[in-house]
This record gives sequence, structure tokens and C-alpha cells, in this order.
Amino acid sequence: MAQVLRPSTTGSLFATDGKAHPVQDTLLLVTLTLGIASFVTAMFHSLHLISSWTGLVGIFTGAFGQYISVTTRQRFGLILGLGAAAIGFFLGMAHGGLFGGIVGG
Repeated sequence: MAQVLRPSTTGSLFATDGKAHPVQDTLLLVTLTLGIASFVTAMFHSLHLISSWTGLVGIFTGAFGQYISVTTRQRFGLILGLGAAAIGFFLGMAHGGLFGGIVGG
């Protein structure tokens, strides 16, 4: 049998190539955290400042994480975090924006 054996990659949740990726994993966790925070706070009209700012920062960290990501699992998590951050950002903008209520008008 001339089959190629592949190494087992079940040891790590994020590194499917068997190598450590601390920067990419940190960006993944930050993006997921900001995305969840933005998405949850966007459900409350009075928390639009938190949802819009965490969403904006989550979009930037997720975009940079996608740029330097190495594994498919990282990209998958980053897309989930980016989506949640974008939804939270847009709902926060619709409820008052980044500076709503602070700048007098």
C-alpha cells in the first residue's frame, strides 16, 4: 500500500500545522471577545457607545488577524468574530454612533 500517512493534528485546537502561533491566537481571542461584547451590547439601545467602539476595534483586529493568519481554524474563528463585531458596530451606529450623546448639538 502506497498511502501517505499524515501526522495527527489533534493536539492543538488552533494550530493545525503542529506549530505555535501566539500572535495569531491572541488576535483570534481578542477578536472573538470584542465581537461577542459588541454583539451583546448592541441589543441594548443605551449601550451604543460600547457596541460601536468594541465593534470598530474588533473589525480592525479581525482584519489584521485575517491578514497574518496561518491555519484554517484561525480564519474560521476570525470570521465569526469579525461578523459579530460588524453586526454590533452597525447596530451601535444605528443607535447613536461612536460619539452619540457626548458631543452636544
